[in-house]
Order: sequence, then C-alpha cells, then structure tokens
Amino acid sequence: MDWKPHCYRAGSHLEAVDDLPAGEDLEKFIERSRRYIEPWLSAVFQAEHLNLMLGSGFTSAVAFAAGGRAADMGQIAFGSAYDASINRHAETTAQSMGRGAANIEDQFRSALAVLEGLTVTDAAAAAAFKRQIDAKMLEFLRSILATERAISGANEDGRLKAESLLQSFLLSFASRSASRERLHVFTTNYERLIEHGCDLAGLRIVDRFVGALNPLFRSSRVELDMHYNPPGIRGEPRFMEGVVRVSKLHGSIDWQFDKASKVIRRVGIPFGAADNHTDIPQSPIDTVMIYPNPAKDVETTAYPYAEIFRDMAAAVCRPNAVVVTYGYGFGDDHINRVLLDMLSIPSTHIVIISYGVDDRLKNFCKKVRTAQVSLLCGSHFGSLENLVEHYLPKPALDYITGRLSDILRRRPDIAPVREAAVDQPAPDIAVGGGEGAQG
Repeated sequence: MDWKPHCYRAGSHLEAVDDLPAGEDLEKFIERSRRYIEPWLSAVFQAEHLNLMLGSGFTSAVAFAAGGRAADMGQIAFGSAYDASINRHAETTAQSMGRGAANIEDQFRSALAVLEGLTVTDAAAAAAFKRQIDAKMLEFLRSILATERAISGANEDGRLKAESLLQSFLLSFASRSASRERLHVFTTNYERLIEHGCDLAGLRIVDRFVGALNPLFRSSRVELDMHYNPPGIRGEPRFMEGVVRVSKLHGSIDWQFDKASKVIRRVGIPFGAADNHTDIPQSPIDTVMIYPNPAKDVETTAYPYAEIFRDMAAAVCRPNAVVVTYGYGFGDDHINRVLLDMLSIPSTHIVIISYGVDDRLKNFCKKVRTAQVSLLCGSHFGSLENLVEHYLPKPALDYITGRLSDILRRRPDIAPVREAAVDQPAPDIAVGGGEGAQG
C-alpha cells in the first residue's frame, strides 16, 4: 500500500494522494472514488456475518459534528507517592502492547495493580490511595458524561447534524435482510453513543443484559432473537428487521457491580446526565465496570470480560465473516489478536476506516494478506460526514434503484429514461433489500 495522507483500497483498485484537489476537481475526485468504494462496500456488507468495531475515533467524530469534543484520554496525576512508578509501568505496558504513549487507561491499570499490592502490605496506605483513584476515576466518568452532553445539549443545528450522521451511519450497517445474521457491534468506548443512536433510529438492541427494571448481566446468554407473525399467515414467524447485537468490550459507565448479590447491573443513567445524578457512584472503583486489564492474557479470566471476548471471538472467527473498524487505533493487543485469528480464515475480510495513518495501523496490515483488507484512510475518507454522504451504502436507495432498473428493463419505450437511470452512480447491489437479498 502506498501510505499517503489520503488513500483507499477497494478490491483490486488502489488510489493514494498527498493533497486533495479543490473546487470542481475535488468533486470529480469524490465521484471517481465513490464509483469504486460504494459498490465494493455494498458487496462486502452482504457478507454472511457482518461485524462493526468502533473505537474512540467514532465518539470524537460525532462530538465534532455537534460542535463539541470527546473526553480527554491524556495522562493524569493521582497526586500520590506512587505516581512516578505508576507512570513508568504504564509506559512500559503501553509500549509492550504497541500502543505507543500511555494514556489514562494504562495509568488506571497500573494504579489498580499498586492498590492490589498495598491491600496486602499496608491496609491504611491502600485505603488512602483508593480514595485518590476514586477521585480521578470520578473525574473521568464526569468527562464521559460531558461528552454525551456536548452531543445531546448542543445547539439545534449541531445536535440535529450529529444525530442525523449517527443514525445514517448505523443504518448503513444494520439495514440487512432480517433472514441474515444480525449485525454485531463491538466497541471499546464507555459512553452510550451506540445505544443513543439505536434509540433514535428505531433499532432494537440484543445484549447480555436481561430484565426490564434492573437488567442483569448473564454469563449464559441464550441465543434469543426477535420474530413476528405476518397478518393472515399461521405458523410462519419471520425475523424482525432493525435488530442489532451490541457488546461493549471495556464495559460502560452505567454498569455497576452489586457487592451484596455479586451481580452486574445496568443502572438508569440518562444519556448526558448531570454530574450529580443519583446513580453515579461516588466510589466508582468498586462499582463501575470500566477498567479491563488487556496488558496481559489475564483478561480472559476476569468477569465479565471473559464472556464478552468470547462473544467477539465467536462472532468474527468463522468463515465468510467481515469486520469493519471505524475510529479504532489498533492499540489493544487482546483485540488485535482476535482480528488476526479471524483473518487466518481465507474467506474473512476486514475494512479499516481510519482518520489517519500511523505505525500501529501499518504494523497490523503487514501481518495479514492484502486481499483480505480494504482501506479508507485519511481525513477525507475517515470523515464521518464524507462517509455517510458519499461512500457508505444507502440501503433504501439501493432497494429502490433495483426496483427501478427492473421496471425500466420491462419498458423499452422509454429508453432515454432507462439510459439516464443506468448512468447513475448508485449500484444495483442491495444491502438488506432488493431481489437478491430477499431471495
């Protein structure tokens, strides 16, 4: 791959440029790129098993569209006597994972390791240090809520734009024929942007939580799905459309561990809630499940991450599976390992959409076969607005276009209209619609 600031690979077609053209030349560049990218993605999205991996870049893109910004993942200071040791350990583990510079997650993991040691050697020091971690973790939780508020509480134009992009993005993946395998969304983010977008788009979520008032996390998830009985038809239930599976690989700010009953609950913290909401714990280190330990293979033994990562491996590591990544920086070894295992199966494919190109992305691509990787890289192709407007498939339009082509083929008396329709850039491939998808 010719790694330039703006590059893409769709099938056998490659194109890379250092600088984007301007004016009419930019429009021509977009139109030319779209003729390769959009039909290719339409075909890829019809894979038997479709999965979507979203990282922090997704949250940043939606927040930017609303005129806000995402939570800062930069390093912090605990104000303890162990800060220097914590920072050294965080840098070492970040380097070993290929992440580069350590961030706040690496610091929390190192701090929790120090706390675990102190609970054995010095209970008083452990209690004092725990209060310092709690204070910083509470600040982090509030910054995540501030990101949600920046989206839901933006001015009307910004909010409507962000919500429209969010819905269109999710629907491009979720609008599959109901007879196909459900879209499975994985995310490393803690906020509830996916859930918010699904609510806005009318999508129904299936996850490991069961219950209405106080949903509980279940280790033994039964493969349930949603059906309906068409009017006038007996004994032929059909799958409902608009159903997706969601797995949050690093937990969520509304997951809490109940010490008394030893279960994980999802509490009712509204999207963009105020910092003083009653369900936000003052001691998040004991209750909120937001700090996995992916630095070592030990994460496969920790509850509930073992169950979630087994879901991911089961969903992606099978023939004819596709994973689309957006905003994921390939800085988590435990996730990269699953993706590499998936790509050891010849019929699998990965589509990487990235706002930039760095060494982590390049190193990952070096480990896989070129034919199994599609790329959309750079600030142009990685822009959420450009993706939605120009490059992602439009399921409803594809369905209508397919019907239009059928009608025009049966009406030879309107050849000029037929030729004009054929010249349109929208492909004849349907995602979740059209004759082929329904058949």
